[in-house]
Order: sequence, then structure tokens, then C-alpha cells
Amino acid sequence: ITSVDKIAQLATQLNVSLWEAAQKINLPKRTRASLDEFLRIIETARQQQSTANAYELAVQLAKRSKLWDLYRNDNSIEGMSRQENFQSLLNGIQAFVTNEDTLLEEEDSDKSLAAYLQNIALLTDLDDKAADHQDYVTLMSIHSAKGLEFKSVFVVGMEEKLFPSFMSMDSPDGLDEERRLFYVAITRAEQFLTLSYAGSRYRYGKMMHNQPSRFLEEIPAHHLESTAALSRNPARESAASYGPPAAKVSGNFRRTRSTAAQPVIDPKDFKPDSSDKIKTGMTVLHLKFGKGKVIALDNGIAHIHFKDVPQPDKKIMLKFAKLQILE
Repeated sequence: ITSVDKIAQLATQLNVSLWEAAQKINLPKRTRASLDEFLRIIETARQQQSTANAYELAVQLAKRSKLWDLYRNDNSIEGMSRQENFQSLLNGIQAFVTNEDTLLEEEDSDKSLAAYLQNIALLTDLDDKAADHQDYVTLMSIHSAKGLEFKSVFVVGMEEKLFPSFMSMDSPDGLDEERRLFYVAITRAEQFLTLSYAGSRYRYGKMMHNQPSRFLEEIPAHHLESTAALSRNPARESAASYGPPAAKVSGNFRRTRSTAAQPVIDPKDFKPDSSDKIKTGMTVLHLKFGKGKVIALDNGIAHIHFKDVPQPDKKIMLKFAKLQILE
């Protein structure tokens, strides 16, 4: 039986709240010390309710409870997912405080944690009502979607530093793992697949501009039926905390640069070969990236250097890529 279970049992026996039971319960010295520290954190937050808004309180609780450090120091795939979920919670609280995400009838000055919880209760109630209808959207992580298929799938957050995560961008193994997760996500769709990214979003308490995920560039252009270009909002540009605004993206997700020489290939002259014929050292032709050399093959992924594009080193899934062998 856990300490939490013991507190719950005592609360039931004495007919008091969990808070009162936690203050009265007898526990081993070390456990009691940890519980007292937790109670001090909560008591400090209670005293600040009248002066701090919901987001300020949430950040303080995250830091004082050391949850912030716990998630940030976990570099596993599961840990990164927990960190992103935790950050999404904080972003949601901040959006409430800035009036960007609220269902309360009046936009008054009440931005307390209690008001945020009331707003969440309204959102949850709407979700429950929506579930009564036959057609609705099911939200889940990519890990949870493994083995499942849906008529339509929406993969959101296709942005650099988000998917792939910034914690994986400097690690070839980490990038490969997230690329496999992306493959899992897109193969859940039976008929329709929509991939989307946000031009800007709140991250770590600040508005940041984003670049589309590199995984979008790795999809052969002829597999993309229709896409929307990324528009830049000058009003929000000044709010970026660091780094340049995201590059504008054309209809096929290619990042365009005024100085970049893009290969021009006539599709009529393009004759792709079977993927099982692709070998290391071959010179190949890609409809989008032009001529390149196969540097290595790894579990169905080709590492190819394309000399005529701004980002020459690409990792391409042979199962989907169309490559013509030149030599």
C-alpha cells in the first residue's frame, strides 16, 4: 500500500479532506519529510492565489515540485513525449490567461487557477457531449495509434524542434526513431491523410515562429495532393523570443530561398527504378532534389547527398521514394 493510499484511508476514517489527513497521518521519518515539503509547496501556492495568475502559479509549482527538471532530464522517447505533454498543459494555461482559449462568458480579470479549472470543466463537458455523436475526432499519441487504422488521419505539429523534437535533432539515432514514428503516424490513414504545422505557437511561455518539419521535405512531391503555403504575420513577428522567422514554404512544402538553385526535371523524362536495385555508391535522380549519390543504406532508409539543393544531405525511405539510377 502506498503513502497516498494510506492518506486516502485516513481521510475516509476521519471524514476529513485529503489535505487534513496528510497533515495528521503518521509516516516513516523520511516519507514524512517529503510529504511536509509537498505540503509547503501547496500552502505557498494557496497564499499566492490572490496575487498570481493561473500560469504564474503553474510555473512555480512545476519548478518547486521539480517536475520541470524531472521531465527535462528524461531523454528517452517516452520521456520526451511526457515533456511535450507537460509543456502543452502549461501552454494551455497561458492561452487561458491571455484570453486566447476560454469558454467563460465574460472576459473579466479573473485569471486564477480556479477560473482555469472552471474553463477546463466546460471544455470537458463539450467533449463528452460530442462523444454522443457518431462522427468525432479521436485524439491520441502516435504510440497509442500503433496497430490502429482510421479513414482519416490528421498529424499536427509538423515543425522543427517539435517533430522531430529538439532533443533528437543532434542525434542520428534519435532522428531515425522519430522518423519511424512519423512513418507509423502516416500509415494509420486508410483514405485521407492531412499533415499540418503552425506558423507560430507558444512554447516555454513565449511565442515562437516555426519552420516546417524536415520530414515533410522527405515525402515525394507527387504524393502531396494539395497544401497551403505558410504566411508570415508581421504583427506576431516582433513577439518571437529568438531566431529568425520561419522560411516561407511553397505548395510542395519545399523551403524556398531566393539564392537557392532548384533542380528542374521534366516528369516525362523521369523513369524511377525499383527500390531493391538501389545500392550504396550509386548516382540517382530524384524528381524533387535532382541528382544525388547514395552514401549509405540503413533498414530501408537511403542516406543520399544531393548537390543542388540548400540542405544536401537527405534521409529517404526507399519504400516511398522514387529514384532513377543514373550510374
